[in-house]
Amino acid sequence: MSVSTLAAAPSVCAPLPVLGRDVTVPLVTGGEVTYAALDYAASAPALQRVWDDVAAYAPYYGSVHRGAGYLSQLSTDLFENARRTVARFLDCRDGDQVVFTRSTTDSLNLLAATLAADCQVFVFETEHHASLLPWRDSRVTYLNAPHTLGEAVDTLERALAGRDPHGTALVCVTGASNVTGELWPVRELAAAAHAHDARIVLDAAQLAPHHPVSVRDLDVDWVAFSGHKLYAPFGSGVLAGRADWLREAEPYLAGGGASRTVSRRTDGGVDVEWHESAARHEAGSPNVIGAYAIASACKTLTEAGFETLVARERYLIETVRAGLAEVPEVRVLSLFGEDAPRVGVISFVVEGWNSSHFAAALSAEYGIGVRDGLFCAHPLVRTLLGSDPQSQGECGAPEAAPGEKSLNAIRVSFGAGTPDEHVDRFVRAVRELVRDGAKWQYKTEDGRCVPAV
Repeated sequence: MSVSTLAAAPSVCAPLPVLGRDVTVPLVTGGEVTYAALDYAASAPALQRVWDDVAAYAPYYGSVHRGAGYLSQLSTDLFENARRTVARFLDCRDGDQVVFTRSTTDSLNLLAATLAADCQVFVFETEHHASLLPWRDSRVTYLNAPHTLGEAVDTLERALAGRDPHGTALVCVTGASNVTGELWPVRELAAAAHAHDARIVLDAAQLAPHHPVSVRDLDVDWVAFSGHKLYAPFGSGVLAGRADWLREAEPYLAGGGASRTVSRRTDGGVDVEWHESAARHEAGSPNVIGAYAIASACKTLTEAGFETLVARERYLIETVRAGLAEVPEVRVLSLFGEDAPRVGVISFVVEGWNSSHFAAALSAEYGIGVRDGLFCAHPLVRTLLGSDPQSQGECGAPEAAPGEKSLNAIRVSFGAGTPDEHVDRFVRAVRELVRDGAKWQYKTEDGRCVPAV
């Protein structure tokens, strides 16, 4: 299917209103253009409704828990209601806990801190660093990148079959790749983990903004995600799932809020009784606005209907993929092949172009924001590129001559707030840059490629 055919097709629905949709940016070639934010995989723009809800609450801001004043009680109710909203959004089971954290990274580090000393962790090398790095010790088994969905399940099955049956085990897997956008077989991986008496945590940072996530249906033990990717960029995240390991572990942070009672002993020491609820791992004054923003985003996406949102995103994905397919110099990165289901995250390289140079030209000459590099998933990107760790080099120089291996990649990502015009402009920009070259001179400054003037 050609770009022209796709461009003529009507959108399934209008994009959801987001902040920044009318922001204009200057072009080095002169004039201004509405900014095309196509870096959703890093941080999605805030939904307008989220911003409105937070603004409406702001005058009533108060310290949560234990406060006697009206605003304190109001804020406490709002905070705890946000927890219940997130539990419904994730279709949590009875008894599951929802812990508010700073981000997906924070959530997975929290879970890592709860693991028993004998726990074995199994993680694919294809994970984002947030999932790859919290388990850094001899208990970890890093699994090679699979090339099919079935191979992913088989690889995990073989690894789990050889584990020590006397200790505990945890599998960590992404729901959707932050590099290729491809969906992973979470339900099948969860079944494999449980068949070998292991537990599984789902990194849903890239999945939750695009698809419904049901803890119950996927049968995962925990799920982690970030607000700033779920259209609520206010420095908050979630770890939700089984309560036992969370309840039995030492608090992630020691301090007020995590403790139920504290008393001095006659020998001069201190006795502490910790909470057994989610508060056990939420010491200090919580980010009430961040939690409320996540809850507002959950409500907005639910009310918009994921079936409609997924259908519209699929249309945008096909528009971009068809456009890139018409440029022979472009190679799209993939683990599972062209037909694999995916979310709106696409990474690619352009023959003869330095990726940083290409991304800089998209920004400076077309007002398009994408990302270049290794996307905090270095092992995966290097596997897909077949490249060794090394310097990118000067941005004005070609990244790789025809036939040579690329060092970095370019990533375009979009979602519920992306207008059709943004992806159409992106496809046109890629075609023009490859055909005609950049219109401006660029230089490397502080490790980034920027316009020379």
